[in-house]
Amino acid sequence: MTKVRALVLERQHELALRDIDLPLEVGPGMVKIAIHTVGVCGSDVHYYTHGRIGPFVVNAPMVLGHEAAGTVTQVGEGVTHLKVGDRVCMEPGIPDPNSRASRLGMYNVDPAVSFWATPPVHGVLTPEVVHPANYTFKLPDNVSFAEGAMVEPFAVGMQAASKAKIVPGDTALVLGAGPIGTMVALAALAGGCARVIVADLAQPKLDIAAQYQGVIPVNIREKNIVEEVGRLTEGWGVDIVFECSGSPHAWKTITDLPRPGGAIVIVGLPVEPTTLDIAGLSVKELRIESVFRYAHQYDRAIALIASGKVDLKPLISETFAFEDSRKAFDRAVEARPTDVKLQIRVAE
Repeated sequence: MTKVRALVLERQHELALRDIDLPLEVGPGMVKIAIHTVGVCGSDVHYYTHGRIGPFVVNAPMVLGHEAAGTVTQVGEGVTHLKVGDRVCMEPGIPDPNSRASRLGMYNVDPAVSFWATPPVHGVLTPEVVHPANYTFKLPDNVSFAEGAMVEPFAVGMQAASKAKIVPGDTALVLGAGPIGTMVALAALAGGCARVIVADLAQPKLDIAAQYQGVIPVNIREKNIVEEVGRLTEGWGVDIVFECSGSPHAWKTITDLPRPGGAIVIVGLPVEPTTLDIAGLSVKELRIESVFRYAHQYDRAIALIASGKVDLKPLISETFAFEDSRKAFDRAVEARPTDVKLQIRVAE
């Protein structure tokens, strides 16, 4: 164990920037990384404000942060695809490679997965971490650390787009214009959608999404989403609905939105029970897909960012110094409608 400075969630509502003992020994197949930038995720904020997410409860001090990029400083035995000095981003979930889920290629749903900043696993809001080289990805020269730290949430969008089975020319609807909703919209456009309708209550978030060509913003405070989808699709419906809001209200009319034979992709996790119109689902033969994190998406996400086809930079609302980490979290708790992604720069 090595004593390092980190942003520690001591308990619900209590954050401290202090020294803590973390394992930093570099074994075979591992790399040590000097952390540069870490994104503030909604799950980090939820642990801060609620102390738990479902069955995952903060029962002991835990380092926060799982959206990260940095520089390789040490390489363990057997690592051949990375070297000291490489700029990298890291996939935060480490599955059991021998689990049945992993052997099926679905390592994201491996019950034994160890995921940064998910109790009791420490996160990476600290200057150095050790991570498996197999889940560490080199960043192209034209992709910044800030963009590298966005690969993790963008990978969720990539997973959603993949599960949707997009056909070139499709029209999609994204419910919810938060960070994940906007990234789902960008992934859907990159995946072949001709246009993506993005619906939300917050006009500032819609304005940010509307910067991107192919996005049609709809403020559902002002317009009925079922009527607006009908107008935009001549009464046919969209090919795909991505539910990213997590609101139980979204499910009340969700089967009215896709075309016959269309798809609903569940991305947001409702905190309350929801009801689904099974008859509406059946008479249209709608397909339902669900998303939990991502699998095999990092390489593709990085390639899209490096190509210039996906620009995530406009989604970074503000960057805080490491010493101001608590300010960053308090700002995230405010949930300003103009904020999409807040980041913390750990390196000077």
